[in-house]
Amino acid sequence: MAIVAATAGRLGSVSTDAALELRGVTKMFGALAAIGDVTMTVRAGERRAVLGSNGAGKTTLFNCITGDFLPTSGTIRLFGEDVTRFPAHERIRRGLRRTYQISLLLGGLTVADNVYLACRGVSRGRFSLLRPRRGDVLVARAAELIEAVHLTASSQTLVSELSYGQQRQLEIALALAGAPRLILFDEPAAGLSPTERAELVAILTGLPPHIGFIIIEHDMDVALRVAESVTMMHNGRIFKEGTPAEIENDPEVQELYLGGGHG
Repeated sequence: MAIVAATAGRLGSVSTDAALELRGVTKMFGALAAIGDVTMTVRAGERRAVLGSNGAGKTTLFNCITGDFLPTSGTIRLFGEDVTRFPAHERIRRGLRRTYQISLLLGGLTVADNVYLACRGVSRGRFSLLRPRRGDVLVARAAELIEAVHLTASSQTLVSELSYGQQRQLEIALALAGAPRLILFDEPAAGLSPTERAELVAILTGLPPHIGFIIIEHDMDVALRVAESVTMMHNGRIFKEGTPAEIENDPEVQELYLGGGHG
């Protein structure tokens, strides 16, 4: 796939260092600890699922990682650099990307225009007022990303005319703009049909190996198929960690999260 060569060439060899290190991360809202003493390490290129019931602290954790919230205490290191107090845009510059539960797209523009603007937004020429010319490298890059998320046939379609599942696919393309090294996916399968979920799994498993991701997902079938490691959260704290098979077969997880009797 063209995206692999385009992005991997800029990054060089895949690092074996940690992509993300959380040490004692806590976020208080008044007297309420939304997350408490979270310590976790995600390797470069690792695919991690973060699971838990509603209110477990998953989205708050994402907000602290991305800089939407600053933690009350603890440290966050991104590719070896302490980014605990960094604003969100500085974390983006270091290779962090995120999708949200609610689609944030430009409905009046085409798929191609949305992806082009995302590529332009993280490029050095993002403030230029000139229209793209024939052979513009960013136009070519946008086409590669559209292909990577299986939307080539819809590239000239207005985003407002896409199905909900296609809009979720487009969000992944936007997250791939630039040179991401770690992407946070916040419930990308929510509201998707079985066919659309299968398409999502194919897209996520087909991402270049040097791009790691963390996925929050309530659909266990999706989460356990795309992840190589799983972190379970409960009441704002890490409850269990392990492989998908270990988590799926853990009696405590089945009782707490799956309701018991999960086969």
